[in-house]
Amino acid sequence: MGDNSVSSEDPSELQDVLDALDDPACRTILRETIEPMTANALLDACDIPKSTLYRKLELLSSASLVREQETINPGGGRVTYYERSFEDVTISMDDTGTFSVNVDRPPQSTDERLADIWSMMGDEV
Repeated sequence: MGDNSVSSEDPSELQDVLDALDDPACRTILRETIEPMTANALLDACDIPKSTLYRKLELLSSASLVREQETINPGGGRVTYYERSFEDVTISMDDTGTFSVNVDRPPQSTDERLADIWSMMGDEV
């Protein structure tokens, strides 16, 4: 398949990544989200207040470091899982002094891509 890395010289995107990685609570969440976890599981694992968890998940999502995946709960409703969405982050500076960020992402299976599309469709409804 293709390369799933994302490279950006947009200063706002670079700053989003730097802000997320500089935050101790965000780093704790990233350590725990190797496998998909619900917010409740993250609350237990990270030992941070619920309001803080959701703010940090938003920061990580804005920086594209965590992805949300919604599934249908057999008992009804939806369940949201959070998972780290990168393998490596590289920040570099070129000869002109311009910083850039490169986020290497693992390849997604067809099921994962369909789940992302389904999740986006749910946001539109």
